[in-house]
Amino acid sequence: MINGMKFNKLKCWILHLGQSKTGYKYKLGEEWLETGPAEKDLGVLVDSRLNMSQQCDLEAKWANPILGCIKHSNTSQPKEVIIPLYSVLVRPHLEYCVQFWAPQFKKDVKVLECVPRRATELVKGLEGISCEEQLRTLGLFSLEKRRLRGDLVALYSFLRRASGERGAELFSLVSSDSICGNGSKLCSGEV
Repeated sequence: MINGMKFNKLKCWILHLGQSKTGYKYKLGEEWLETGPAEKDLGVLVDSRLNMSQQCDLEAKWANPILGCIKHSNTSQPKEVIIPLYSVLVRPHLEYCVQFWAPQFKKDVKVLECVPRRATELVKGLEGISCEEQLRTLGLFSLEKRRLRGDLVALYSFLRRASGERGAELFSLVSSDSICGNGSKLCSGEV
């Protein structure tokens, strides 16, 4: 190599996306590269079918021991202690890059939603009420509602600055004479 660095074959994998060229071999210099079933990039596990079930399982598997540590380190477990610990130690990992790896299947949503449910069970005095009511009482939202809110905020931000930028053709704002709302409607494609 020109810069003096050696190529480490053990750190390089090929991930085939899609159906074509799955048997194609790649070579870097004199080294043939191996094909892998999945690859982790920036903390997100991607497989060849872009199925994010493994990522959802990994996130839930990571969060549960942290919740166990929170449970065993706090004997009284008031909500003033549990909620900030959950919000700081667990939820950021469940929401990291979620716009990319958001769950696609109901089973994945269920796996992820078990984490905040388990966190609400740590708070004393909320036994016997539904998980939705527990979240509401604690001032929390389900992860699914937080993802939806994040998507809407991103869309709003995109539309507000999209004038003249590439991608503005995806959506257009149409004025409306409606009394409700802000007088704008979102339309897909051309109007």
